Amino acid sequence: MRIANNSTMILRGLELGPFLSNCYIVGSEKTKEGMIIDPCAEAETIMDSVRQLGLTIKLIVATHAHPDHIMALREVKEDTGAPFAIHEAEFTGGITQGMARILGMLATGSFGPSPKPERLLKDGDIIEIGDLSFTVLHTPGHSSGGISLYGHGVVFCGDTLFNFGIGRTDFPGCSYKRLIDSIQNKLMVLPDETIVLPGHGPQTTVATERKWNPFLSD
Repeated sequence: MRIANNSTMILRGLELGPFLSNCYIVGSEKTKEGMIIDPCAEAETIMDSVRQLGLTIKLIVATHAHPDHIMALREVKEDTGAPFAIHEAEFTGGITQGMARILGMLATGSFGPSPKPERLLKDGDIIEIGDLSFTVLHTPGHSSGGISLYGHGVVFCGDTLFNFGIGRTDFPGCSYKRLIDSIQNKLMVLPDETIVLPGHGPQTTVATERKWNPFLSD
């Protein structure tokens, strides 16, 4: 998938792991520098795609710290040597491990402590990858430090917004009110044609969700 908007962006989405989470590999066509968003599972598959695209990974970003989005983080980080970034309010071992217990992963040995972030993000920060630039939008609700990344006609929104759905709010640190506020005030104000790339399921657009998402109706 390639979307041109001033700069040309390489974009590949991978649906991986037992929870069918979306991992996104983003890169600059010009510089061949890239980032990985939500290394959710199957590190070998992720790295195979990175090699196929010919990218050098400069950053790994997690939209939030729920285990189904970072199970492959340690392996991907070791393979790429890239720094890990997450919102400053999000990454605590307690939240991560607590969520792992809820999802039943620790009992099976499929998830353990993740690397600590080298970069803590906040609302309004700019992430630059080669000649690509993305704005960090703090979109809490599904988690305290959930973020979305906006730039080049797309928004990577983790589990904040889905195609005709929204993120669940029954986990620790969740808030339905904050989630709806985040969607309305950070995502629905983006241009209609913005492509929404969620943490699970198919892509959609801001215009489609504004008009048809049942959770956003007046």
